[in-house]
Amino acid sequence: MLEKSVEVLTAEPAAIPPLQDGGDAGSATDTERLLADVLAGVVRVEQVPVDSHFFNDLGADSLVMAQFCARVRKRGDMPAVSMKDIYRHPTIRSLATALVDAVPTPAPTAAPVPSPSAEAPSPVRTPTDVRASAEGTARAEARAAARTRRYIVCGVLQFLIFLGYSCLVALAAEEGHQWISAGSGLFDLYLRSVLLGGAGFLGLCAFPIVVKWTLVGRWRSGEFPLWGMAYLRFWVVKTLIRTSPVRLFAGSPLYVLYLRALGARIGKGVTILSHTIPVCTDLLTVGEGTIIRKDVLLSCYRAHSGVIQTGPVTLGSDVLVSEHTVLDIETSMGDGAQLGHASSLHTGQVVPAGERRHGSPAQPTEVDYRRVAPADCPTAKRTAYGVVQLLSLLTVYLPLALGGVTALLTGLPQLQTLLNPQPMTSPAFYVDALIASVVLLFGSLLAGLLVVVTVPRLLSRAVEPGKVYPLYGFHYGIQRAIAVMTNRKSLTTLFGDSSGIVHYLRYLGYDLSRVQQTGSNFGTEVQHENPYLSSVGTGTMIADGLSIMNADFSSTSFRVSRTSIGPHNFLGNRIAYPAHGRTGDNCLLATKVMVPIDGPVREGVGLLGSPSFEIPRTVMRDNRFNHLETGDELRRRLSAKNRHNAATAGLYLLARLIHLFVITLITMVAVDLYPSFGAPAIALASVLTLMYTVVHFALVERASTGFKPQKPLYCSIYEPSFWRHERFWKMASVHYIQAFDGTPFKNVIWRLLGARIGKRVFDDGCFFPERTLVTIGDDSTLNAGTVVQCHSQEDGAFKSDRSALGNGCTLGVGSFVHYGVTIADGAALAPDSFLMKGEEIPSHAQWGGNPAREMPDHKTQVEAGKEPHATQAAPARGL
Repeated sequence: MLEKSVEVLTAEPAAIPPLQDGGDAGSATDTERLLADVLAGVVRVEQVPVDSHFFNDLGADSLVMAQFCARVRKRGDMPAVSMKDIYRHPTIRSLATALVDAVPTPAPTAAPVPSPSAEAPSPVRTPTDVRASAEGTARAEARAAARTRRYIVCGVLQFLIFLGYSCLVALAAEEGHQWISAGSGLFDLYLRSVLLGGAGFLGLCAFPIVVKWTLVGRWRSGEFPLWGMAYLRFWVVKTLIRTSPVRLFAGSPLYVLYLRALGARIGKGVTILSHTIPVCTDLLTVGEGTIIRKDVLLSCYRAHSGVIQTGPVTLGSDVLVSEHTVLDIETSMGDGAQLGHASSLHTGQVVPAGERRHGSPAQPTEVDYRRVAPADCPTAKRTAYGVVQLLSLLTVYLPLALGGVTALLTGLPQLQTLLNPQPMTSPAFYVDALIASVVLLFGSLLAGLLVVVTVPRLLSRAVEPGKVYPLYGFHYGIQRAIAVMTNRKSLTTLFGDSSGIVHYLRYLGYDLSRVQQTGSNFGTEVQHENPYLSSVGTGTMIADGLSIMNADFSSTSFRVSRTSIGPHNFLGNRIAYPAHGRTGDNCLLATKVMVPIDGPVREGVGLLGSPSFEIPRTVMRDNRFNHLETGDELRRRLSAKNRHNAATAGLYLLARLIHLFVITLITMVAVDLYPSFGAPAIALASVLTLMYTVVHFALVERASTGFKPQKPLYCSIYEPSFWRHERFWKMASVHYIQAFDGTPFKNVIWRLLGARIGKRVFDDGCFFPERTLVTIGDDSTLNAGTVVQCHSQEDGAFKSDRSALGNGCTLGVGSFVHYGVTIADGAALAPDSFLMKGEEIPSHAQWGGNPAREMPDHKTQVEAGKEPHATQAAPARGL
């Protein structure tokens, strides 16, 4: 199912002869000739001067050079070349000099190469060989058939479990609503809301704990095949844990207590800010005083080559795990160890006590990532904060939600029809549903806008920048409230990828007073700790996934600081930008780059990788659209783009209104049928709602492209083809797809959306922004947090192309695959890796890192004694 990239360069490798006449592969001159011949074939020129700069003189870009690297790797008489080598040695001469010691010496004698016209003798196959081959094929087909049966049975059981759970929730919700509605007077309504809300919250929290201990008991290190009964139990527990309302309490002592109830061994004074709840909690050990920041993945399991593997993650005391990091199974950090942001520990990696690591995979560093002094935060303060938080939820927020909904449904004439609908044959039934949908959609939108631009601004006056505050006090609660209220994905999705996002973020509190409007200043995903301390310079453009880290945390304290991104920058996808980032004017920050917090301020350069290294700020190829970005031409095209984006926003709201209208109709029908059929009517409505959501957004998404598959693009952001691509991004909803993670149904949805998905693919939370440009082979494994992104934007240039994974491939947790990529059968990409555009991974190869390169499994290196830091971390104290 592999599909070659159709980007600009599609010529086959030129026929380059091997070294002859006693030529020595260790000779720099011969290596230069070989490299120059390969590059000439890639860029389609007669000859490449050995001192020509790849980017400045030849006009190549990273996609071209990735194809060059792939062709070099296919030759047996030359060492592998990575993109990091290309950036460090950007001429044939410097690259050959760097590689000459690694070039293997060819054999003294070589068999003559047969003429293409010569007929090679066919090997003689005996009857035994034929019979063995047939038996092997039959066994492979039998194994595939068995996997298919497990796959289908697992999907059926998952659907039945979902249906039963929906019935249970529907019954509880309807009975609870009837009980609250029976209250007489405001005080009685409040008391009933407190009791029902408390019972519902505690039930939803306790149910996953009971199910986990009943179905699994204690998690242990090991592995089990996908789609079997062991996997089904795993999926049930994982789904219940990940949908528990406790995830809303990340950063609270209640969160730690919940993980302990699930079996995790966590010491005193631990703070966990990540919303991703670990699944195999018995394998998680965290020592006293450790801080785990947000967007950290440490689930204590991974999927690999058709099995689920579980293993321990051990963190000692006073450990710092920074933002946007991944900790694979069988990793550990000793007491006082640090892991920097945008970094990862691969299986088998150990950080000894007191040492610091950063990068993916992590490597030693002298950079100190502890940026805030500790404060006095006794156990009593943590306990009091948790108690106040729980009481506030039970006595304020839940009663307001439950009682408020009941009051709205019974008090507003436009919403009363939800509980007392007209007959379905009456036109008034549909008119009432439409009016209720309009009130709900636009009322919530306007109310949300009003809240996010007023309440957090008032609260921010209580938190002073640069001042250290203790955790779990008044100021900590204020800061958390600001972060929660101002990070609204629904609003950034509405305004993102348009000129409207600049106005929205400015009203939110960003310092954008000097921003030059480009129509694409920000994507649809941007988050922060404090918007009032975030500033972006003029001319800067930012893709999706920016996280502004303008709050520093320890296990006892926090401090907010201003975070400034300089002018004329371009930031790629999934970047965590720290408050102390050392970048200034005119920088290119590549996707998933680790922004440095030490050394000089970088200006006029690009940064790539983790840890980051310098690359060219731009290449000649991306300058061809510069004439569209100045003067009258810019004003004319920007005005046209704004009109197109405004129409897109209108279509986006219309699609959401239609979706809400149909969901309202389904709800009203269920309410009408409830007296006759009871809870099954509500449960059936839940299933129909989910099914309709899938069909609705599939139709909306396909309609946004004219029901045609997307094609590779290379254009300016001021061309209509890019505006149509932006419309596709906005119209495509992704949140509902997450409900199907780990089930066969997700593959069905991807196919509906246009992706070419093979048989029995396991998708635990992968995302494809451009579905019709993606091909995934049979039995591939896509872990949580992975992305196959078939596009890239650099300043004003936009590029997209196809990417393909072969059969049996594995993408590790949090890995990111760019466009124009080919991954052959059985290959694996390590966790948190960044596979750059145009790369080709050979069959059954192991790649990893940021940027990704050929890399043996880290555990294998440890077992072979090749890992210098494979020492056992000390057990965590205070457990």
